[in-house]
Amino acid sequence: GSRVVCAPMLRKGSKVNTTDVGQSYSATGKFLHWGFIGVFAYGIFKQVDDLNQLEDPAFLRFEFIFACAFLLILALRLWVMRGQGSALPQSAPDWQRVAAKLVHYGMYVALMMIAVTGLAIGVVFTLGLRDGALMGFCIAAHEASITASYALITLHVAAAVYHRFLRDGVWSAMVPLFKERSRDQVKVTDQG
Repeated sequence: GSRVVCAPMLRKGSKVNTTDVGQSYSATGKFLHWGFIGVFAYGIFKQVDDLNQLEDPAFLRFEFIFACAFLLILALRLWVMRGQGSALPQSAPDWQRVAAKLVHYGMYVALMMIAVTGLAIGVVFTLGLRDGALMGFCIAAHEASITASYALITLHVAAAVYHRFLRDGVWSAMVPLFKERSRDQVKVTDQG
């Protein structure tokens, strides 16, 4: 098959090879990426502040539905992005490829665990085990997942900004603003 690869716009004196670019993401992949950010932001905005809020059956039901929808959207994003090539240039060092995979997979696990532990809190609460070690464990795991997701998202954004300054095509593969390359796209045919 073929894929569209965009060549970065080069600064005067840049040594970036225009054929050394990673793969751009599909419109669906970009939509799910940016749409999921909206869902995540909404989850932060509407978070449960006090366990006693779960005593309201409508609120508890909404929290269950939201957590399940969160997991489904995350699963859809993973499914759509399966087999997607890296946006990193072919010349990127191995440590960057490993770091990118670790951060991406770590984000997926942390985000998944936010929803799973949130569901666990709801189940434990529903069973009447509102105090004690099990609820404490569920809350601690939920908070750790949130903290891990914040840390990994921060690393992800920092890496994106770093690549924007490198002008190596990584930023423009996903971000629709402040493009680092021209609008001209080069068709590249995979030989694989």
